[in-house]
Amino acid sequence: MKMEKYQKSKFITIICMVILLAGCNHDSQAAVINNTAASAQISAWLAYWDVPDAVREVKGLQDLRKLSYFAVGFDQGGQLCIPDDLTEALRQTGGRTDYEKYLTFVNDQQVGEDKMLLKDLGVLRKVFASEQAMDKHIAEILALTSAAKCDGVEIDYETIWKDARVSEGFLKFIPRLYERAKAKNLKLRVVLEPSTPFARINFIEGPEYVVMFYNYHGTHSITPGPKANKTFIQRVLKNIATLPATRSVAFSTGGCIWELKSIKSNRFLTEKEAASLAVENEATPKRDKESQCLVFDYVLDGRAYTVWYADRETLNYWISLAKAAGESNISLWRLGGNRDIHKVK
Repeated sequence: MKMEKYQKSKFITIICMVILLAGCNHDSQAAVINNTAASAQISAWLAYWDVPDAVREVKGLQDLRKLSYFAVGFDQGGQLCIPDDLTEALRQTGGRTDYEKYLTFVNDQQVGEDKMLLKDLGVLRKVFASEQAMDKHIAEILALTSAAKCDGVEIDYETIWKDARVSEGFLKFIPRLYERAKAKNLKLRVVLEPSTPFARINFIEGPEYVVMFYNYHGTHSITPGPKANKTFIQRVLKNIATLPATRSVAFSTGGCIWELKSIKSNRFLTEKEAASLAVENEATPKRDKESQCLVFDYVLDGRAYTVWYADRETLNYWISLAKAAGESNISLWRLGGNRDIHKVK
């Protein structure tokens, strides 16, 4: 009788443990599901070369949290210059108060009437050359941002890690800019490339760090492929763990077209352009499992082409990977040329 009671008690204890563990596991799974299901905090870029279409998309994004106006570069004399089209975009959308507005600064410099030197390190060497030069640059940035009636500054200086002198200057520049922006009640976002050596740099607290999760494949790559896929995204997510918590994961809309025998013909294209190409050439896009991008091939005038591009389903898949890792602050490069951008969440 005592043995039966013991066995019964033991059986009940085991059952309770199983239920408890199942409940814990259910809660854990529910947390992941809830984290992934929660809406992302969406920010986006509006580029000066596609203002009309981008403005239309802005109007359709009711839950937009931040909008970055891209971009202020350098003129031939090394002075900061806002494109006229960007000024028009600010006029059309700057009145809204339901999202924060940022003015983006890039290291592109005009070197001819119709020619820009992209991601130029030379111009950064000049503005980082001394404390005086840096302070002058900061003052110009803040003056333009205030004049544009934006809430903050966004710095998108690229290829800086290829030059020790420039990267050293950049790491002195960001804290200096942050303190002076804060004194003027302006916020700061800093855009970083996925190749940034995150592990060996102690980025300061305060700014929002926006990491590019794209160009895994692109105009630079001989082999066609997606701008991002699961493996690439998860690798970069692991790398950014050392960044301060105020950060954003940036994904790219659109895609790229490759002419298989000429890398010089590779170019980026929007989702709408890619979809139109498929229709024009009677191609049927297929969805790639690893990236959830759409892919199709076609031949025109004896030349073979391959196109990879993202749509709403692709972007939502990428965002789900970020949210599963605890990153729900999402930035989208860029508005314009998208079909269902308002359904990205």
